[in-house]
Amino acid sequence: MPYSQFHARRLVPCIICLCCLLITACAKRPVTDYAPEAQRSARTIAEQIDLHKQGLASWNDLAPALDSSLAYVSRKPASATALHRDNLTVTWGELRAGLLLMRNLLPQLDNDPSLLGQNFQFVQLTQDPKFTSYYEPAIEAALEPSSVYAYPIYAMPEDLLSLDLSAFHPRFKGQRLFYRIENGKIVPYHDRAAIDADRCLANRGLEIAWAKDPIDIFFLQVQGSGRLILPDGREMHVLYAGKNGHQYVSLGRVMKEMGLLEPDNVSMQSIRAYLDRNPQKMRELLDTNPSYVFFRLSDAGPFGSINQPLTPRVSLAVDPALIPLGALMTFTIPLPEKGPEGQFLMGTPFTGIGLAQDTGGAIKGHRIDFFSGYGDEATWVAGHMNAPGSVWLLLPRTP
Repeated sequence: MPYSQFHARRLVPCIICLCCLLITACAKRPVTDYAPEAQRSARTIAEQIDLHKQGLASWNDLAPALDSSLAYVSRKPASATALHRDNLTVTWGELRAGLLLMRNLLPQLDNDPSLLGQNFQFVQLTQDPKFTSYYEPAIEAALEPSSVYAYPIYAMPEDLLSLDLSAFHPRFKGQRLFYRIENGKIVPYHDRAAIDADRCLANRGLEIAWAKDPIDIFFLQVQGSGRLILPDGREMHVLYAGKNGHQYVSLGRVMKEMGLLEPDNVSMQSIRAYLDRNPQKMRELLDTNPSYVFFRLSDAGPFGSINQPLTPRVSLAVDPALIPLGALMTFTIPLPEKGPEGQFLMGTPFTGIGLAQDTGGAIKGHRIDFFSGYGDEATWVAGHMNAPGSVWLLLPRTP
């Protein structure tokens, strides 16, 4: 074993202890509560579900998304706890039973959606969740660099290391430390400025594609996956492979606080418009988000954190500490619309059926991310959705 690696390994416990103390000092346990709906109210909510707003022609069209959640939940020990918060405890077995029940009910729901209220307990997340949205962006790119395609999209670097902190104490479940070794010492991995401005990863064979526009790459990293549109018209999926471990910082929030965007006009569209008008400020502003995402090429996608395909307007990204992955949900949110002159309209709230199938670095506590899909409409929805909504976990009723 090289001396530098041996020396670094001896330092790991000390670094972990320091990180644990910092995490303990800074962490704040989110507070939430769950309230079961009366059966009559549950039936009313079920009857309001608008599948057409979700791009589904029939309840039977929900089967593939349900099967994806079932594949994930079925791998968990049935008696193990999937959720334990305040006055609600749910096992993986209960989640699986609910998904199977829903699967069996699908053929009957087109004629009688109130069956959901009869068969499921609707448990509301009482503190209003905040809904944002993400989508699958399309990026003009090439597999070789040129004067037109000059901005690299990187694969996961081999020197990016991580440790599962839960091995040191149960309170750190889900926490990871990302680092690299430099001169025998453990240090944070390179941030965005080092990677993009200083090009510290260049000429290491990590470039998997080259884009026309660095802003496209930035938004690709925010979304977590996308499609490359190659010069010959072919499309390739580009999927999340890992991250550098730095905390995600919202560029929209930064620009609003700097007075560069109006408080009521913070969206992907307004951010891009400002950066296009002020290219001299682009690098400085992008670097305010030190978080960096790495990718891999694929013939299929996008996939959620449960390693299953995402379903537009059905799949939701959640905080698993609050909503277990795979869970079946109902939600009510306003769906952003485009006015006759291209202006943003909040849209009329609609009620839909959802599945917790993804996570995200910025998705913590009561924030939920709605996967809007691919294309112009999906881009518009994702760029403008930022509103409170309502969420109910659907759990099978006990006799």
